[in-house]
Amino acid sequence: MMSKEEALGLEGVSGDALQSLCRRAADCRDQRWGKVLTYSRKIFIPLTNMCRDTCKYCTFVKHPDSPEANIMKPEAVLEQVRKGEAMGCKEVLFSLGEKPEMRYPKAKDALAALGFESMIEYVYAMCELVIRETGMLPHVNAGTLSERDIELLKPVSASMGMMLETVSKRLLREGMAHHECPDKHPIQRLRTLERTGELEVPFTTGLLIGIGETWAERVESLLAIEEVHRRHGHIQEVIIQNFQAKPDIEMANHPEPDLDDMLRTLAVARLMLSADISLQAPPNLEARYGHYINAGINDWGGISPLTIDYINPGHAWPQIADLRRVTAELGYRLDERLTVYPRYQQPEDTFVHPNILARVQRLSRKDGLALVQCD
Repeated sequence: MMSKEEALGLEGVSGDALQSLCRRAADCRDQRWGKVLTYSRKIFIPLTNMCRDTCKYCTFVKHPDSPEANIMKPEAVLEQVRKGEAMGCKEVLFSLGEKPEMRYPKAKDALAALGFESMIEYVYAMCELVIRETGMLPHVNAGTLSERDIELLKPVSASMGMMLETVSKRLLREGMAHHECPDKHPIQRLRTLERTGELEVPFTTGLLIGIGETWAERVESLLAIEEVHRRHGHIQEVIIQNFQAKPDIEMANHPEPDLDDMLRTLAVARLMLSADISLQAPPNLEARYGHYINAGINDWGGISPLTIDYINPGHAWPQIADLRRVTAELGYRLDERLTVYPRYQQPEDTFVHPNILARVQRLSRKDGLALVQCD
């Protein structure tokens, strides 16, 4: 595995040296994951676009006073989930703003009108609805979580996730990306990684690059993820996501990471992280996404045939047929996976609740990937 010292020395690497670094990462990927790249066919449910954080790069969140502010009603959730299931989706990704009821009375009142005191309680109810009414697997991306939150959600979700983004405390300062964002404090996010590890939850995390962090802070962020995984073994995948400038955000004029920046970050991530951690990058945020394969990724993340990328609404998902073609052109086969990776599907383990595990087993083939593959 790559040391912290070696990784720090790769800042700005380019040209032939970058190509050599990428080949090394690709070889590492091939040794563990072979010639298969995966993706999850999913539906995205933006349960609420209200949030108590005000990240300067976010276009998803709406203030409760906005006419666009919303909490999805149960009937709307179920309607979308059933549409997704009919299109071959197996995963329901619940994405939402963090704890809006703790900052805004209007958000608290909207929850109360639905019969709930907190968003986490509502997430639980919607996961339970999915399990009761459909054959799909809930994945919860609700941000920072307490031990009680995790214990509540584990019996109704196959996996959970939260982007670490960065361990940089500098970005909490005034004028920086995470100013006035209590849930983006690195300590709080690292605590969630630790708690989900202690409670054995298959977990997705990752870095958001290009929001003002330094290369050294990126390396420190990867190291923090690796260290918690070594303690608990629950980090099933790490996402490297590139910042996208949008006209309606405070960071509209902030520069985006270029392709070389993504490639060097992906390659270093592959070489710093344990080989059993899946490495992914979103293909809809880079027109030349095929290059990511050469930098060591083994997964494309979630792709939906029905719902948009609500975090980056201007960037459409690639068609599965196109993704398959690009993957094949570089010598790899595209396979569909479930939201919980094969190594967490063992009956003797306790990473997945027994009720959820039975559902996982109905949807999976012998190698743990999706039983029914869809284009």
